[in-house]
Amino acid sequence: MTGLELKRCISKFKKRLVELCKLKIFISSILIHLFYFIFSILITLLVFRNLNDFRVYSRVGEIFMTDINGLYDPNNYIDMWPFRYFPLSALMFVPYYLLGFDFGLIIFNSINLILNILISIILFKIITIVRGTDHEQEDKRVILYICLFIIGVPQLFNYILGQINLYVTLLILLSLFIFIKNSDIKWQFIASLILGISIIIKPTTMFMVPFILIIGYNYKKRKITFNFTKSVLRLVGVALPLSLNVFMFLIYPDLLNGFLATNFTGSETVLLNHSFSITKIISNMFLYFGVPSDEMSATPIFLGVLLIIGVSGFIFYVFRRSFVNTLIFGYLFGILIMFLAYFDTWDHHILQITPLLILALFTMPRNSEITRKYIKPGFFFLNFFGLVFTGIFLFIRPFFPFNFASTLFLILIFIGVSQYCLKKENNSSS
Repeated sequence: MTGLELKRCISKFKKRLVELCKLKIFISSILIHLFYFIFSILITLLVFRNLNDFRVYSRVGEIFMTDINGLYDPNNYIDMWPFRYFPLSALMFVPYYLLGFDFGLIIFNSINLILNILISIILFKIITIVRGTDHEQEDKRVILYICLFIIGVPQLFNYILGQINLYVTLLILLSLFIFIKNSDIKWQFIASLILGISIIIKPTTMFMVPFILIIGYNYKKRKITFNFTKSVLRLVGVALPLSLNVFMFLIYPDLLNGFLATNFTGSETVLLNHSFSITKIISNMFLYFGVPSDEMSATPIFLGVLLIIGVSGFIFYVFRRSFVNTLIFGYLFGILIMFLAYFDTWDHHILQITPLLILALFTMPRNSEITRKYIKPGFFFLNFFGLVFTGIFLFIRPFFPFNFASTLFLILIFIGVSQYCLKKENNSSS
């Protein structure tokens, strides 16, 4: 970039910033978010030092350096949640262990702050590409929804816990942006590679993988079409970074057993807690009615829910009637399947789905009934009220241990996306 081009970019940025500062919602969202950032660091360091996920990550960094075979050993996480991600992801926590808890948390959340800026920029860029012609072409409404994402309650929760959801959200949106913007082979591979990296960091995006297959039903020819070459390329791109964990499992065989036990067969999967997945609600019900936890396995429940939600979601996607920007809805299906089926789905995970809901709002027709009945209510509830019902759960847990409010809205969104995929008029809309 030449000096003249750099000056033009800086001038354009300044002009854009001045325009944004004239919007009250923009200034308000910045101030609220900065409050989230500062408040979360203070309250975590002063009050919740032993009640946050960053403590676990710092411990993971230590174990990775000193006793990697014990990465999934529950004895290494006394009074902590166990480590449940792929072993390679532990490498990213080593620097925070070396920095120490206090300074490490400040740096960690400062990076989260930067990630929110990058997420907002990419989200804006995707919306300008996928926005339907029946939407307002000015940017005020786009900025409004991005600001709503920035001030969402899960943001504060994510900062207080020292969680890594924003890393995943950035990679989700970046891969989606590249998939949509660049159709040539090289960029399709890079996009799938980025999605694969997101799974390493946090496996919540794992069920997005089937939806990157280029497959659909041709209603005119009455047959399923499948782009074999591009689909295989995308799968290879996702599998490549994930395969690095295979080497970790081969070098350290204990890691594989520990990973499987922690995520699928261990006692952690049947604990009564405030997760709002369907699987957890059902397992909580068994515990509530007296089934001993040591006699129960939540894995069959998980597999049953996954089969029903996963298969139906994929069928709806394959038989969709629109082929315009449909990967947005494929990503939505993938994250919804994970949130509804996996054992533990928490309020801070919502940061991974709300940007996709915003994209759905701008991809669907402006006055879509599905948007009004399903997507908008789901977005606003999850972004502002879901955590309230989790708080209520903590009070009523001894009498009614079911945190189902967010579950209902996730199901509502699932129904809305399914209906949108099958609506005939989608061929000519968006």
